[in-house]
Amino acid sequence: MTRRKTSPQKKESETVLSPTELQNLDYTSMQELKEYVTSKPYLASLCGHVAAVYQIAWSADSRLLVSGSSDSTLKVWDVKAQKLAADLPGHADEVYAVDWSPDGQRVASGGKDKCLRIWRR
Repeated sequence: MTRRKTSPQKKESETVLSPTELQNLDYTSMQELKEYVTSKPYLASLCGHVAAVYQIAWSADSRLLVSGSSDSTLKVWDVKAQKLAADLPGHADEVYAVDWSPDGQRVASGGKDKCLRIWRR
């Protein structure tokens, strides 16, 4: 039985197939399912910078991602929640380099303004 359900958190509806239905799919249906599944090869899309992103770095525990952009900001992303955790303005120009400290408590950045900045998490 094919059921369509819409989650309150998601705008798209999901199709749920039982194992028996998957086994009984004809070639055309299987191709359509394959195209649907592979149409989104990425896990998340984190949008928020207003200009090009030059570099990203994962935190040591892989829960956070930091991005540096030509919009002169760093953004810290909560990967699991897929949302912005912190916006770190402070550079006067484009940010070219970002990285986490080994303990994951600080982020370092460098940019076109010839400054290195260290941010506390």
